[in-house]
Amino acid sequence: MMTGDLFPGDLVRHDTHGIGRVVETTGFGEGQKCAVYFPRADRETVIARASLSALTPSEADAYDLVKLAVQDLRAEESPAVALAERFQGGELVLQPADPDLAPKKVPIETFFHKIVMVRDRLRVLEQQINGHKGLSDQDKVGLQQYITRAYGSLTTFNVLFGDRRDQFVGQKGAR
Repeated sequence: MMTGDLFPGDLVRHDTHGIGRVVETTGFGEGQKCAVYFPRADRETVIARASLSALTPSEADAYDLVKLAVQDLRAEESPAVALAERFQGGELVLQPADPDLAPKKVPIETFFHKIVMVRDRLRVLEQQINGHKGLSDQDKVGLQQYITRAYGSLTTFNVLFGDRRDQFVGQKGAR
């Protein structure tokens, strides 16, 4: 079915397992084997390249759009994160050291929304790592430590959150 080599990240179709994403490959040409993650079965399977067909660019785009829509729905179902009352209607001012240069002013709500989006994306990354079938437990722990440190680096912005439960927690705290 398939012509040309596959690479990690490629979307493919299998007659029995459906649509999946290539996780890892070994070999080239006719002897190539692919480890493919099939979301419907929630499993990774090693399959010969010859039994896979690539999704067309429009099918791959549609697949990615559906995936993005599902992520958006999940985000809408998440509880709203409130800005602390004392900052509502405020602005973030970045003042250059040179008095001849104009300061940059950003509505605090805009800045806060971006901070919340970073936090949410870190959480999704954390879930992806924890659920990844191809990573060893040691690899998961190592990557998890980077995420925890990223949370710790963002604790400066905790003052903006209206509810302590929404704040960033680094290594010293518990979630």
